[in-house]
Amino acid sequence: MIEIISLFIIAIALSMDTFSLSLGIGTSNLSKRKCFLFSILVGAFHFFMPLLGTILGKKLVTFFMLKSNFLLGVILIYLAITMLIEIIHPDEKEKKMNIMNMLLLSLSVSIDSFSTGIGLNAITSNMFLAVIIFSSVSFCFTYLGLLIGKYASRLLGTYATIFGALLLIIIGITHLLHF
Repeated sequence: MIEIISLFIIAIALSMDTFSLSLGIGTSNLSKRKCFLFSILVGAFHFFMPLLGTILGKKLVTFFMLKSNFLLGVILIYLAITMLIEIIHPDEKEKKMNIMNMLLLSLSVSIDSFSTGIGLNAITSNMFLAVIIFSSVSFCFTYLGLLIGKYASRLLGTYATIFGALLLIIIGITHLLHF
């Protein structure tokens, strides 16, 4: 029982950056299909990254941690700037979030689960249970963040988009400072 509680606490911690990112992205009025697809991708990466972390070992973690913080920071700031430009020059079409953007964002918010996978054997011997919990929690947090962001956007309009963009900039700068 303690093992499962520990895994849920770790899963929640791993999903917090995804939740924050999803709040900001949700304000850009993505379709339900894209919200679901992005959530599935994040969940899938939170399934496979701990497994890779367990397999590949500590040497790669240092390299990827530096790159992931920098990469995530740049991506978040880029998204925020794009959102702010969209306010200035509104486009009637849905914001273009293609599969490549979704894959890169999903990967970047899942890198921390890679490093978690290295020490996961110390917490549990049931790796499958751990990655199922990580995947499920990250999917739920991502989807919830997107829905809350979308609702806030409808309720508050442009102010929600500005707030989402500022949130992404703050998170992006935080990741750049840890580079």
